[in-house]
Amino acid sequence: MTSTIPIPQGLDPADAYSQAPFVPQPVDEPLANDGWFPDIDLKALRDQYRIRDAVTAQRLREAALFALVAVNDDESLTAWAECQQAAGFTSLGAVPAKTLGGESRLTVLYRRAVGSEVRALLIEGQRETDLTGAGQRAVSDLDPSIPELRRDRVHAIRDMLGKPRTTIDLI
Repeated sequence: MTSTIPIPQGLDPADAYSQAPFVPQPVDEPLANDGWFPDIDLKALRDQYRIRDAVTAQRLREAALFALVAVNDDESLTAWAECQQAAGFTSLGAVPAKTLGGESRLTVLYRRAVGSEVRALLIEGQRETDLTGAGQRAVSDLDPSIPELRRDRVHAIRDMLGKPRTTIDLI
């Protein structure tokens, strides 16, 4: 069974698809978090991490959800957050910390952890998301950026906890 698309009279059939109505992409809506950690502004995340429009709003949202799971389930961060909640702090932003640009240093670091994980997930899933407009980077050049992004996530979490970024054991 085949279906045909009605083509307006006087329109060349080859041009019929280019005349199709434009369907806009859904807007990057803010992503609600667990209530203690801050919500994630997907539009700001897209801008900050230079995530191209080729990544649909749905893919970005899905990657952000997985990133929230990865960051929020970090054992050290979970234990720290539970201690802060037990101390009576109702949100990450309420925990006393220095402010940077008018917002809590902890919130800035949390967003970096989530953003780094989102970017790593998107690059893993679709290698061309890290290419320039002219496609100037080889896919093999992208492999080191995934571990670097994951390292950035870990560093941001360790910075939140006030722990050193590197642990060195003498052998």
